[in-house]
Amino acid sequence: MRLTAITMAVAATALSAGIAAAEMVAPTQVSYGEYGAIDTSLSGQPGDPENGRALMIARGKGNCLACHAVSQLDDAPFHGEVGPPLDAVGSYRTPEELRGIVANAKQTFPGTVMPAFYKTTGFIRPGDGYTGTAAEGELDPILTAQEIEDVVAFLMTLQGS
Repeated sequence: MRLTAITMAVAATALSAGIAAAEMVAPTQVSYGEYGAIDTSLSGQPGDPENGRALMIARGKGNCLACHAVSQLDDAPFHGEVGPPLDAVGSYRTPEELRGIVANAKQTFPGTVMPAFYKTTGFIRPGDGYTGTAAEGELDPILTAQEIEDVVAFLMTLQGS
């Protein structure tokens, strides 16, 4: 009986570790819905809205404020006007829609100038035509899977007007 309980505990631990590892979705494996939504977490973990807030402001990462105005982030300078204001976006978009838009907005809005924050392939590389020094192979995504989840968690806090 003891051997069975130990065997079951080891199997359960191995299974849960495998499930946790399997929940992370690589940029090339993302499954977008018909209108660009991503139904499941990219990291398998809940997002941290405080880290999402920091990423929205960070000039070297998300830099969302370069294009979007967000009243809740008035303490950060230089809000842009290229993209729509994000006030109350959490009240009219679902987490699945926001996850898809942040990961690759072109899946939802084909003509958008918003960059794909979770994409590693399929880039146009003009450097080859001008300098011959464009990067080769896959690029790292701008945001990690967890950072996408963090930004979505922050966007979901933007409720009301």
